Amino acid sequence: MAVQLTRRVDYPMLDNANIAYFPRIYDLAHRFFEECWEPMCGISYPEMIGEQRIGFPVVHIETDFIAPLRYGDTVHATIWLTKVGNTSCTWAYEFHNQKQELLWKSSQVTVCVDMDSLQSQEIPEYLRVGLLNHIMEATA
Repeated sequence: MAVQLTRRVDYPMLDNANIAYFPRIYDLAHRFFEECWEPMCGISYPEMIGEQRIGFPVVHIETDFIAPLRYGDTVHATIWLTKVGNTSCTWAYEFHNQKQELLWKSSQVTVCVDMDSLQSQEIPEYLRVGLLNHIMEATA
């Protein structure tokens, strides 16, 4: 089951071509990533990294920029997992605009780490359960 989240493309995200600057799109994806932990696993990302001292940094990204994100667009993000391993998981993202046009898609591998040592660790069972409930096959 995928998580659906929405945000608007704001002026500070734009470049001189008046479209979202590509690093800002990755920033937007990370904001969605942080937001999806609560509906997926019942814990906020700030609580997870601050109190539980568990993080999930990105170690690999594959992305397709299909069409520009324009000023004022409403980005409808669909986020799910395609794989949950012992220490890592693969996230799938699709961004559509308010016209349901596919704009951006990405596959991102994150690794579970201890925030104090930054060493990889097994995904705790209480997080694994929520993540496994959000596995779907990747779209073409």
